[in-house]
This record gives sequence, structure tokens and C-alpha cells, in this order.
Amino acid sequence: MASLTNQPSKKAIRSPERSSYSRSSQPATNNRGSAGQTVKFARRTSSGRYVSLSREDLDMSGELASGDYMNYTVHIPPTPDNQPMDDAAASSSVAAKAEEQYVSNSLFTGGFNSVTRAHLMDKVIESEVSHPQMAGSKGSSCAMPACDGKIMRDERGNDVTPCECRFKICRDCYMDAQKDKGLCPGCKEPYKVGDYEEDVPEFTRGAALSLPGPDGGGSKRDSRNSNMSMMKRNQNGEFDHNKWLFETQGTYGYGNAYWPPEEMYGGEDEDGMMKRGILDSSADKPWKPLSRKLPIPNSIISPYRLLIAVRLVVLCFFLAWRIKHPNDDALWLWLMSVTCEIWFAFSWILDQIPKVCPCNRSTDLDVLREKFDLPSPSNPTGRSDLPGVDFFVSTADPDKEPPLVTANTILSILAVDYPVEKLACYISDDGGALLTFEAMAEACSFADLWVPFCKKHDIEPRNPESYFSLKGDPTKNKKRTDFVKDRRRVKREYDEFKVRINSLPDSIRRRSDAFNAREEMKMLKQMRESGGSEAHEPIKVKKATWMADGSHWPGTWAVPSTDHAKGDHAGILQVMLKPPSCDPLMGGSYDEDKHLLDFSDVDIRLPMFVYMSREKRRGYEHNKKAGAMNALVRCSAVLSNGPFMLNLDCDHYVYNCKAVREGMCFMMDRGGEDICYIQFPQRFEGIDPSDRYANHNTVFFDGNMRALDGIQGPVYVGTGTMFRRFALYGFDPPQADKSPQKAADAHPLNPIDFDPDLDVNLLPKRFGNSTVLAESIPIAEFQGRPIADHPAVKYGRPPGILRVPREPLDAATVAEAVSVISCWYEDKTEWGDRVGWIYGSVTEDVVTGYRMHNRGWRSVYCITKRDAFRGSAPINLTDRLHQVLRWATGSVEIFFSRNNAFFASRRLKFLQRLAYLNVGIYPFTSICLLVYCFLPALSLISGHFIVKNLNISFLLYLLAITICLISLALFEVKWSGVGLEEWWRNEQFWLTSGTSAHLAAVVQGLLKVIAGIDISFTLTSKSAGEDNDDIYAELYLVKWSSLMIPPIVIAMVNIIAIVIAFSRTIYSPIPQWSKFIGGAFFSFWVLAHLYPFAKGLMGRRRKTPTIVFVWSGLIAITLSLLWIAISPPKGGATTADQLGGGGGGGGANFQFP
Repeated sequence: MASLTNQPSKKAIRSPERSSYSRSSQPATNNRGSAGQTVKFARRTSSGRYVSLSREDLDMSGELASGDYMNYTVHIPPTPDNQPMDDAAASSSVAAKAEEQYVSNSLFTGGFNSVTRAHLMDKVIESEVSHPQMAGSKGSSCAMPACDGKIMRDERGNDVTPCECRFKICRDCYMDAQKDKGLCPGCKEPYKVGDYEEDVPEFTRGAALSLPGPDGGGSKRDSRNSNMSMMKRNQNGEFDHNKWLFETQGTYGYGNAYWPPEEMYGGEDEDGMMKRGILDSSADKPWKPLSRKLPIPNSIISPYRLLIAVRLVVLCFFLAWRIKHPNDDALWLWLMSVTCEIWFAFSWILDQIPKVCPCNRSTDLDVLREKFDLPSPSNPTGRSDLPGVDFFVSTADPDKEPPLVTANTILSILAVDYPVEKLACYISDDGGALLTFEAMAEACSFADLWVPFCKKHDIEPRNPESYFSLKGDPTKNKKRTDFVKDRRRVKREYDEFKVRINSLPDSIRRRSDAFNAREEMKMLKQMRESGGSEAHEPIKVKKATWMADGSHWPGTWAVPSTDHAKGDHAGILQVMLKPPSCDPLMGGSYDEDKHLLDFSDVDIRLPMFVYMSREKRRGYEHNKKAGAMNALVRCSAVLSNGPFMLNLDCDHYVYNCKAVREGMCFMMDRGGEDICYIQFPQRFEGIDPSDRYANHNTVFFDGNMRALDGIQGPVYVGTGTMFRRFALYGFDPPQADKSPQKAADAHPLNPIDFDPDLDVNLLPKRFGNSTVLAESIPIAEFQGRPIADHPAVKYGRPPGILRVPREPLDAATVAEAVSVISCWYEDKTEWGDRVGWIYGSVTEDVVTGYRMHNRGWRSVYCITKRDAFRGSAPINLTDRLHQVLRWATGSVEIFFSRNNAFFASRRLKFLQRLAYLNVGIYPFTSICLLVYCFLPALSLISGHFIVKNLNISFLLYLLAITICLISLALFEVKWSGVGLEEWWRNEQFWLTSGTSAHLAAVVQGLLKVIAGIDISFTLTSKSAGEDNDDIYAELYLVKWSSLMIPPIVIAMVNIIAIVIAFSRTIYSPIPQWSKFIGGAFFSFWVLAHLYPFAKGLMGRRRKTPTIVFVWSGLIAITLSLLWIAISPPKGGATTADQLGGGGGGGGANFQFP
């Protein structure tokens, strides 16, 4: 941390004829007196140098009045608003800008047994980059001979010159000059801060700048260590308003936090509660909650609970009656049916009982803005006091996850309505593909236009593809007169952007072919020079993939090679958009050459954006998506350390730009300190209007999840989730530890203060050997606390501590981030076991959420009026079944692991335990469901039923159970908002998936547990179908899968059974139509559930593979004939006789009446 001395400063006065001024950091001599003023005159020569002149050399009436002598310096005593700065601080400012530009323009690589390297990139993509925050943005060239580097720039992209003579110099040449003699190559004078406004160090404007100068004095880690000690230091003394308003030697914290002394906000009372102090500008205002919990009306929930109890009682009586009244004529049929019915009752209890206390929630965004964003006496500039949020987006294969879809997701994140300086976005490219890298760079370039356009005209949604695809009047509720012109221009730019994205694969291929051909020619030339014209072996040149600046791509190549293949490449890190400045940066007016649109009243800053591809090596387990997410957690902890993280799949985008604020209403409200994550519902686009395969899954997202919100919180479903970083690190919630010391401490604590079993020496064992990562943990915990403005907030923070901007990035910090994403970092640590996303299951999301709930944390379900996020879902039958297969397989893995809710701790509530038990048990219902779907057919074929006689008792029980079921469905539809059609679609797909994907999941899970056969899944392609003109083309596409066999066989067997039973009934001497109708009714009920499945097999043009019908028919006929042969009807009559084909025998033939 740069320190300042209380010495007089020299302050330059702006000349009326000139547009710039300077501040000199040379201290005044002591013999001048602190109260006196000294004037020094200087003349600027044609070469740009300044020559000092004495008063005798000047003619005050003539020569001094000219423009050449208007630049002079006045020594002024220090005042509260004129704080001094020294040469070290001034040098630090220039060094900071040089370091920041170096970091943002460099591609960092490293990993196992390799040195971390920074590759300076002057060109990231083929197209021109204009935004000053982006890597490779255009700028002036260095004036040093034989140097083509780019000179340093400020946040507006203007050139920054470290010398008064405005000699243009790049970062490397500037560092070399400082290390040499400290002389400017232009004017040969010692470097000092120039007389220009952009050279004023950041901390003189209220920022916390701690980067060392080029001389290397100090390090960023030393600064952080000193900050940690200052956070715990008790500071006494009364609060001084002048000291607060004009603070220059304050105690700054890590990142973007400032920790004032306890006395500044009132200290603590006897109970450990934080008092309201002078800094709390809201002390005189009535306290308002940020969120409310709205219970379901008693007129709905009370009858609903009563019906659950009634159905439970009826089920018990029915099962008791069924057990007491077996069917002696078909004992095997009775036994199978009773066993299935008992299991169905148990499964229904696990699913229904956790739904007894659903709830709704609401948020108040106005109160959030008033509490955290509005200007106040302690915050005159209106800087936000909201905590930082890190967005995580993961992708793995650009062939199956189109880069254009991912780019639109990134654009929607960069345009969210949240303080720009508090946001950071990270993308994990697990495939290490150059295509994804350049697509993200193109997205950042287009964000320069798209994000300000969204802010200017309040655009929703802020995904350009979705926005320009909306039907309806785009001018609705738009009040600016230039909206139509701006929209037309942005639409044109977006179309060009899509063309550039779509052409990237060919562009990369052509570029790589050209560079490889050049390398081959070079090698051939060298061989000819060394060996003359003699023949040599064919030249073998590695077919490398080349970046736009003419260098090798360190990730995966199109033609795999050693260290450049999937699963074998170095770690890659690129800060594509450097962290923005802390103050708003307004754009320029319309200029055809520079500014496409008028953004003069729009903040054009962009959030920080980082591309990351973790290192992968053979022999190291990568743990798929969970491993990628944990790498993002560590990388972000080093670079931005946002106390909250929000993860999205690459095909899910921000549909509501205020979604982050809505989630923050719960985290920052009273009781928010024990919330581990906020789960938003998943909403989908591109689904057929009838939702044939229940892709919307509203019964789960609006019913089950809303019900769990009334207990301990919804389960984590993998995307659209805002996490508390501290909870994801494996710590217990604050309420779990009743220690009063923790509640009373208003400063960040060490990690060992949160876990009594954690020793300082065990930190590397749990989190790895990164000191920076370990130091960031208590900071993230402290910044994530709600403001202590209510007695119910016992683990809060004082207001105003998050208004200080974060420190700029330096090369050492980025190098540390490369280290924590290496393949060996997690070895012998608890990452994936206790810390971060949990390994060992294909449904790592459910396990991760379960672990946090098991430690006592709670979660919240946030349903916004406008959908928070939207994504795509597989509408093809085969893809949908494979998706369900993956989920069900993960549930089977959970059931056979220590994550089974049977072994949960006492901190997991009873109803929550039942819900997690159901998560692990529901796939096993497929066994009974498969048997029960065949029971109607077996009854029709054998002539027996599951009960001996269809007496009144059985019918009454059946009627009561059916009425309760329908009534419960109606009430559930009422409090959840799910439509009846959606409920019925969910029931239909439950039977389809239960007899196919769930059954296969049970088999695969048992094979993995018993035989150790691992399970692997491939990504579902998110590309369009064959017919690009039809958005539902994939719906009609039939892809053969073995998962289709069980439902097809069930349908065929039931149809054949109905035909056999009908024929036997009408040819029988004494037709028993009651038995036939009873059996046929259940068969038709099964077939009604399979109707969407059968419709999917038909396709649009009846493209069903012949093999489907051939094998299904053969299997169904074989099973039916085999059953008749094994168990023929009583009376000794053959099957032919029963069907009326007994020749001239005495069999009764059918006759029309």
C-alpha cells in the first residue's frame, strides 16, 4: 500500500490557452515555510522540454503574457482536499497502468513441470478491437527505435505518456528506462509525473492503489498481508468527519473492501451486536425488509394437507385389504401386484410429504437500491455498497455447443443491471479450443456496442439473438427518438457479428494451413541449405493451430499432437476485458468514424471477463464439469474474489437483467448469512407448444421446488444458481457455531476461526498450497455478510466498506491464477470431497447441494415475475431420454454412496431428508412400474385379475384413491400455478421415462457398484435439426436407441392382449364382459400414458425405422404365445378352440344375433 507524507505539494494551475495541467510531486524545501507560496516560471521549448527561468529574465508586462510562459507552478500548503503525493506514488500510478495493460494484453499459460509464461498479444482476433478494456485494442505505437509495442492507455483508450514531454513509450521500454537511469528517452530528463490530468494517481481520487513502482519495491502479496493485519487491528479515537471525507492514509482491505475502525460505526454492545454508528446513513430511516416470505392461503393449503392425510389413511386400509384377500386362482399375479402397490405407496409418501408446507417469496428492489446504491452524506458519489458477483459459464465442445450460443450467453451477462465494477465473468473452456477463444474475443468486441445500447434503451432480454427474434412491436414503451435508428444499426452490426462467428472455423483452418505451409517451406529451405540438392526423407511438420497474431495456440489443435490434444494441454488464462474503473465512464457523441451511436449519457464500462482453460494431462483425473467448476472457483478467488458466484450453462442466458439484484435481496436481508445458495427456476425456449415430452418440467420447478423452499430450501439443479463462496468452501453456517466471539467480530477472521478442526498447518491439505487463495477466504466471508442494520442480523458487516474499488491486476496475480488451475493442484487436497463441487457422481449438482444442506445451510427459491434465466432443452425423444438417463444414473450413484440421506446429520431437517431420500430412490420405482404396466396384459391373456372378484370393497377403495388423487392434483395446481395439461404431460412422460431411462439407470448403477463398470455420457448436441426453416425439426427426428425397446414392448403386448381378450370374450359361451372391461380399462390407461411416446416414434413423415416394428412385434408375439403355451386356459380347450377355430368339434362358434 502506497503511503503518503504530510508535505506541501506543488500544484499546477491550468492555463486558459492549454487543455492540460500537471501535478508535481517534488516536496518543497523546509526554508520556505509552510505558509508561504513560491512561484516558479518555466518555458516550454519546441522540443517539448521545460527550461526554468528566474524573475529577472522575464518581462512581466510582455513576454510572460505570451502562451509559452503560461505554464507555472505554485507551492500551496496542504489542505483537506489537497493531499500531497510523493515521487514513489506518482511512479506507482504509471507503473500500475503499464502493469494493467500488460496483463490485459497477455495470454498466460503454464502447468505441470512448466514455467508460467505470458505471451503478449497485439492481435487477438482478425477484426479490429476498439474498446479500451479489451485485449488487443487499437492504440499508438511506441516511439522507441525497433519497437512495435503499443503504448499505455487509460480507461478511455487515450494514450498515457509518463513524461512531461509526452514521449510515447510502451510498457516494456518504460520499465527498461526506469531500470537503466530513470531518464526519459525523449527529453533525457528524469521521469516524473507529467502535467496531464490522466497522469494523476488513482488513489488521489479515492482509489486504493498498492502496486509498486518499476523499481520493484514491495509486492502485492506483501500488501495483502499488511492489509490482513490492519483488518484485525483495533483503532481508537473519536470519529472525525474531515478525516473520513478526505482520507488518504486509511486502512484499506483486500480487493474492493474498506474496513473502518469499530468506533466509526458504533462499535459493539454487550450482546455482541453491532451498533448503528455515524457511517450508517440509514439510521434515521425506518428499517425495511428486502424480501418477504408469503405463505400459501389457508383456504388452499389446509384442505390440501387434509387430503394428503386422508389418502394416506385410505392407502393403508386398501393395502391391508389387499393383503388379507389374495387371489388363490392367480397367486403369482396377486403377489406381483401387491408388491408393486406397496412400493408405489412408499414412493408416494417420499414424494408427497415434503410438499406439505410450500411457500412463495417476494423481493423489494427499491429498498435494495435505497440501501446500497443511493448517494448519502457518507457516500456523496453514490458508489454501490453491494458485494461482488462472479459469473461462471462452462463449455466443453464447440462442435456440440455452438460458439454463437455461448457468445450470446456472455453478452447477456455483460449487460446485467448490476454495478459494473462489482461484476466479473469467467468462462471455462474444457476443450481448450481456439474456436471458443476467438468467439469469446469477438463477443467482447461486440459488447462494446451491445451493452451500452441495452443500457440506453432498457432492452430486455439482453441476449441479442433472443431480442431480435422477438415477435411484436419493438418500439413498445420506448421513449427515445433515436431508438429506431440505434436498433437498426445494432441489428446490422449483430448480423455482421454472426457472420464473423460462423466464419471462424474456416478462418482458423485457412490461417493454420497458411502458417503450416510457411513453416514447411522454411524447413525445406534449411534442409536444402544444409544438404544441397540431395534427396531427403519427406518433411514432417506438426499441423499446428495458429492464433491471429501468428503464434501457436497453446490449447487443443485441430490435428492432435503432444501437449495439444483434448485431455493433454497446458492451462490457459486470458483477461479479455480488464477490470473497469470505479467511476462511471460516459461514452461519446455520434461520430461516423469513432462512435456508431450516441452514448454521451451512457456508462460504457464493461465488466471484467476472463477466458480460462484448465490444464489437462494424461494420468490426472479431470472430474468433468465438477472439476472445471472448481477450477473456476479457485481462479476467480485469486483474480476477483467475489463473495457470490452464479453459474450458468453455456446455453442458458440472462433473461431478466435484474435477476442478480433479486437474488441479492435474500442474501443481504436479515437471516441471509445462513443462505448457501439462491436457486432460480429453469425456463426453456424452443419447446413445441404441446410440450410432448414435458421439457418445461413445471411440476418439478413450480411444485416440488416451491415446496422444498418452505423446509430447508430447494435442491441445486446445476444451473441458474447464486452461491455463497464461503459455503462452497465447505464451512458450516454461522448459526451452527454458537460461539459469541464469532458473532461479535466485525472484521474478517482466519479460516481456522470458522472450523475448530482446521489448523493453520492443515490449510494446504484442504485448499491447496496457494497462499493467495487461503488469504481470500475470510475476505469473501466478510464481504458476503448482510449489513448489520437490524437486531436480527448477528453476523453482519458495517455499511460502506465495499465502496472502495478493487486493486488492479498484476502479472504475479494472474500467474498465481494459472497455478491454481493446473492439473496437479488438487492432489492430496479436499477439493471435490469437502470443498467445492463434489466429485464421484454424474449429478454433481445434487450432491453439492446436499452436502451444504447437511452442514446446516439453507437455500432459497427465487421465482421472479420475469423469468430470471432461459435456456434450451432437448426436444428430440432420444436426446430427452438420454438426459433423463444421466439424471437417474446419478441418483442411483447417490443411493449407493455415503451421500445417501439415510446417513445425513441431524442438521438436515426431517422433511428435507425425505426429499433427498426420494432423489436417490425414485429410479428404483421403474422396476415395479415395468411390472405393473404388464399386469393388465397378463390379466387379459390369462383370464385372471389382480383380485379374485370385483366386489364392492375393491371398487370403493379404488374410487376413494382416485378421488383423492384428482383432488390433490387440483389443489397442487392451484398453489403451484401449474396447468392441468402440464400436469398430465408430466404424468405421461413419467411412465415413459420410468420404463426406459430409469430402468437403464438402475442396471448401469448396479453394474458400476457391483462390477465396477464406469459410466460415461456424451454431450447432447445443441445444434438445429435437418430442417433449418422449422424450429421444431428435431422433434420429428427419430433416432434409434435401445431405451425405446421397453415402452414399445409394453405398448405392443397390451394391444395384443386386448385383441386376444376381446376375441376370447365374444367367442365364449358365457361372455364375461366385466372382466374384459376391467382389464381393458387398465391397458388403455397404460396406452394413454404412452401416447406421446408412440407419436414421437411416428415422426413427421413416418420415418420410423423398420427395425423398431420388426423387433417389437416379434418380442411381443413371442411373449404372448409363450405365456399361453405355459399357462393355457382351464377346461382343457386349446387356444384354437377358444378362438372358435376348433373345426367340427363341439366348440361354440360365434354367431351374430
